[in-house]
Amino acid sequence: MIGDLRYVSKAEYAAFADDETAEERERWFTAYEKRYAGGTSPEVLRKKFDEQFPVGFFALRRAFRPDGKYGRWLLAKPVIVVVNGTAFVHGGLSPLVEKLGLDGVNGRLKSELTTYVDALQVLTKAEVLLPTDSHYDTDAVLNAYLPALDEKPAALDAIAVARRLGQSDLFDSDGPLWYRGSVSCGELIEEHRLLAALAALGADRVVVGHTPTPNRRVLQRFDGRLIEVDTGMLEFYYKGSGNALILDGNTVSVVNQSGADPYSPIEHPRGASMRPDNMSPEALQQLLENGEILSQQADQSGRSIVKVGDGRNSVSAIFEKRSGRGFYPGVAAYRLDRLLELDMVPVTVLREVGGTSGSLQFLANKFYDESQRSASGQGGGAACSLMDQWGAMYVFDVLIYNEGRGMQRMLYDTATWRLMLIEHERSFAGKKGRPKHLKGVSLDISDGWRLALAGLTDAVLAENFSDVLDKRRLKALAARRNELLAVSEAP
Repeated sequence: MIGDLRYVSKAEYAAFADDETAEERERWFTAYEKRYAGGTSPEVLRKKFDEQFPVGFFALRRAFRPDGKYGRWLLAKPVIVVVNGTAFVHGGLSPLVEKLGLDGVNGRLKSELTTYVDALQVLTKAEVLLPTDSHYDTDAVLNAYLPALDEKPAALDAIAVARRLGQSDLFDSDGPLWYRGSVSCGELIEEHRLLAALAALGADRVVVGHTPTPNRRVLQRFDGRLIEVDTGMLEFYYKGSGNALILDGNTVSVVNQSGADPYSPIEHPRGASMRPDNMSPEALQQLLENGEILSQQADQSGRSIVKVGDGRNSVSAIFEKRSGRGFYPGVAAYRLDRLLELDMVPVTVLREVGGTSGSLQFLANKFYDESQRSASGQGGGAACSLMDQWGAMYVFDVLIYNEGRGMQRMLYDTATWRLMLIEHERSFAGKKGRPKHLKGVSLDISDGWRLALAGLTDAVLAENFSDVLDKRRLKALAARRNELLAVSEAP
């Protein structure tokens, strides 16, 4: 409706071909030529126009206008609907949903959408905007537009409205149509937000689309409170297929378009690093523990990189020698990550390599470290915001007293910009308080953190870390846990 046509297939345009007239195409070519000619021959411009905007393009745009067949239908629908305790929304349940509630989302945000697309229609009729303009060009076109002295007031008003509402929460990455945090952030960051939003909606669970699932099957998170149904059925782009979610009383099942037997939603995979063939953390752990050591060499950073294989898969891992008797900080960091459900530390296991005791930490094939990311300027559109991920990292590094967190130890999966925390050999000191570089950092101890920290009882710590941390370090870890809980309870 707003002109974001990145995922429209050629077949979709072709489906509207019979509804498009030669006169309609000629009108918009004339307007297009008027704007873009600039010394380009009509023949060259016509060829470019026909290639970029195939037959059916303008009829499709017309059908999605506020007064078009599909535009009218869509504008009659809510942004979020709740049916029998299940909420349905395209993107996800961001903190904005908790703030606005169901009536606010379906009232204010829906009204803003209607007003915005009405303004776009006024501007298109006046040929200030063209159907060929992408949503991502709208601001630039309007900012560059110079109104004639006799410009109609309706067009001037529409320009002001489109500029203002182009910044609406509805189009923001934290809005319910675009939000990916429900799917992409670790449970420690996201679960308390989801529960708060569900409570504001009066719902028990939510079904979302928008973010294609990695295995192209329906997934679930947070004990079934979130169900992900975007299985990439736009086949030409995502290589997936259609799946129907069936909610029948307390039974939840999925049917694929192939007619295969129904299946239950699959657990959302852990997100810390992209693993080969969507391998589970458990399978990767087994490979690292038992696979054959194929090679070992130092990389440019001086890390010892070990190749491990089992005849079917081979992976790279960072080998760290034991830091002291019974002290394996890398394994301790991974186990703590799993207990907290932080989802940032890649799989790390105890392993002897070449007769030397130590640990292997999985290393993804494609990544940027923080120095590369910041130099490139990328990551601003991370599915889980960098600020959220960094905030969680700061709390984690205080908890483990990490004195070695440099930019080379912050890696990102460049497809999603998920943060991966590696190399923890300078962690778990037998000290209270914070490392020097984190003393002045403001910590966001969320409800999720409070619950997770409270779950790290002395008994849990002893059970999970006695073989990788000595008693002094375990005692210091418990003390830092208590300090963080005290900070979170302070007024």
